Amino acid sequence: MSKLIKRRQFIKGFARYSLGFALAGLLGFSLKKASNKQWVWQIDPFRCTSCGRCATHCVLNPSAVKALHGYDLCGFCDLCGGYYKPGHIARDTAAENLLCPTNALDRKFVEEPYYEYKVNEELCIGCAKCVAGCTAFGNGALHLQIKHDICSNCNECAIARVCPSDAIKRVPANKAYNIKGEFV
Repeated sequence: MSKLIKRRQFIKGFARYSLGFALAGLLGFSLKKASNKQWVWQIDPFRCTSCGRCATHCVLNPSAVKALHGYDLCGFCDLCGGYYKPGHIARDTAAENLLCPTNALDRKFVEEPYYEYKVNEELCIGCAKCVAGCTAFGNGALHLQIKHDICSNCNECAIARVCPSDAIKRVPANKAYNIKGEFV
């Protein structure tokens, strides 16, 4: 004789299994969220070609990619390739002479002929024009990096998909930024 389940037992069993599946799903979701925070996107400045796609393909506007300055590489030149446009009219700070479209690169006089350059992250859109100029006419002190405090940490980074040099990778969150000046 088969054992018949009473209605009350069936409802109790159904409720238990439903609650168990719901808790397992919630636990799985929270573990996935936690593991996503343990990995972040990072640009390898030695592989980056300054193509400009970081500014146009990031899901955030402005991009979470910002220019950084490796001070120990910089020559602090009066004629900075990352600051001035090639073939500029005059060596002054008029907009038509500057390379950055948002004026995110600040220049401060130190002593003749040296100037200090700082990136204003609020204005930087990650277009890489200063980075390309610094690399072409200087020593490459300027480079790009994804700011983790701004980045949405998308599961599949839109910039990484279109990066021609495959310079954007997932790295452990506790790994320090790969800064250009520290490895030369």
